[in-house]
Amino acid sequence: MVPVTLTFALLYLILGVGGFVLTGSTHKTALIPCIFGLFFVLFGLLALKDNLRKHVMHAAVLVALLAFLGTARSLPHLPELFNGTAEKPAAVVTQAINAALSLAFIVLAIRSFIQARRTRNS
Repeated sequence: MVPVTLTFALLYLILGVGGFVLTGSTHKTALIPCIFGLFFVLFGLLALKDNLRKHVMHAAVLVALLAFLGTARSLPHLPELFNGTAEKPAAVVTQAINAALSLAFIVLAIRSFIQARRTRNS
């Protein structure tokens, strides 16, 4: 799960910097995905230690859940984006991608936790 966590860290960082630069934003809030990316870098590196891995990966899922809950509010605005009436289309796209990344990480982590438990029990 460590390589997956570091991959998601990179994706969050790309999303944050890309959203900030490509939209020409002057608002620092466009960099919020970078905060999640930095957390994931930290979690990924800490998880390289066997004795910390379990706790760190659970913390990573918690952060992903918070990221999802914070950005899922953009999902009801997707129809507005597609029909061209969204007030802030770049924000809707960035938040929707952030929500999708977060949800994907949560699903992958839960599958990994289940697999680890099955392996440990057998």
